Amino acid sequence: MTDRDPQDHYENPLIGRYSSAEMSHLWSPNRKFQTWRRLWIALAEAEAELGLDVSEAQIQAMRDAADEIDFVKAAEYERKLRHDVMAHVHTFRDAAPAAGPIIHLGATSCFVTDNTDLLLLRESLMLVRQRLMGVINALADFARTHKALPCLAFTHLQPAQPTTVGKRACLWTYDLALDVAEIEHRLSTLRFRSVKGTTGTQASFLELFAGDHGKVRELELRVAKKMGFPEIYPVTGQTYSRKIDYQVLAALSGIAQSASKAATDIRLLQSRREVEEPFAADQIGSSAMAYKRNPMRSERICGIGRYVMSLAESAAATQATQWMERTLDDSSNRRLTLPQAFLGIDAVLLLYRNVAAGLVVHPAVIERHLAEELPFMATENILMAGVSAGGDRQDLHERIRQHSIAAADEIKAGRASDLIERLAGDDAFAGIDVRGELQSHRFIGRAPEQVDDFLQDVVEPLQAQFGRGEDSNVELRV
Repeated sequence: MTDRDPQDHYENPLIGRYSSAEMSHLWSPNRKFQTWRRLWIALAEAEAELGLDVSEAQIQAMRDAADEIDFVKAAEYERKLRHDVMAHVHTFRDAAPAAGPIIHLGATSCFVTDNTDLLLLRESLMLVRQRLMGVINALADFARTHKALPCLAFTHLQPAQPTTVGKRACLWTYDLALDVAEIEHRLSTLRFRSVKGTTGTQASFLELFAGDHGKVRELELRVAKKMGFPEIYPVTGQTYSRKIDYQVLAALSGIAQSASKAATDIRLLQSRREVEEPFAADQIGSSAMAYKRNPMRSERICGIGRYVMSLAESAAATQATQWMERTLDDSSNRRLTLPQAFLGIDAVLLLYRNVAAGLVVHPAVIERHLAEELPFMATENILMAGVSAGGDRQDLHERIRQHSIAAADEIKAGRASDLIERLAGDDAFAGIDVRGELQSHRFIGRAPEQVDDFLQDVVEPLQAQFGRGEDSNVELRV
């Protein structure tokens, strides 16, 4: 093994630039192979408890050597044996010679590989849930602060009936609340493979226990319990169903979708100068255009989120091509997709929280944009007021239509809209307080109350159940 100069070899940017050390550690070789050893110890303990010839001295030797992994020796064994699991069996044996005869007794490779992946999936999902709560907490604070600030809403990316800045943030937050529910479902249905044998029939363990089916059943339950799983998958082939991987990556894809949608909204709002993501004092937006304040963090959310979404498709294809009891084309693919999906979504959520906690709102710009469009939106109220004052509805409608077309032509010519002046000067609307109809708070419906209800009914129960996802010590590299 030779040392590699990091500047002379490709390094995964999910590790070097984007994700947290915490998530990277979960998927590290150290964590993986230490978990293999924990599994071998749990298997030996359970086999001894059920009467196999496994001594306490052998088990203790394994425990004593559990954390001392000679990776150089393991690599040498793997070059010779061309088998990663057997390489680590031999390395563990060398570290605990007394336990050599019983390490991996009755097991197949997937006993350590699959069960380890299930453990890592569970821990990673729990960390993702924590990250989600961090973003939800930041967005909830933002929504509460701006719950009554009117702004233009958009449908078809065209100005529509006003909403509030806080209500829009609730839309982003609710997507994440749905994601929390999905993550929680994945966690609640995650099971352990435990001891299933080479094709899932447990034949090797039935042989070890001289045909005692009850002991084999008890063995897999005990091993699962020792590793913190109360339930096991009822049937497997050599591996647990790769549909589980797809379901987990689909949940991560869902988070990426939520984050990308919100980040896209923020990018659009920043182009209108209504809302801006955080921008550091010395941050440079462009190497050429010194005035630029690009939404770099939101763009990064979208870019990494797109990658995470694509990985779910790979997991789906892997599940679809698992022939009979298993094929090995899944292994190389899963070494890439599982850790990188979690590293990617970890980066996305860290960025999202940073953006949500530092969003800058420009009320004056929002008010100006709203004022430009509000006269058109107020025409229905003006129409109703004119009818109430005794006017003919069809005549008033036609007058408003003609004035609106003329005002729109003014805008297209680069001049300010004069719709209100036109309506105020029309004798048909005499006695109507046309300008009084332009109070923006009259157009936002129950948006402020909806924010309050949403925070109370949806966000606060989540915070009570899962906490606020505080990650003050996580370094964000942006």
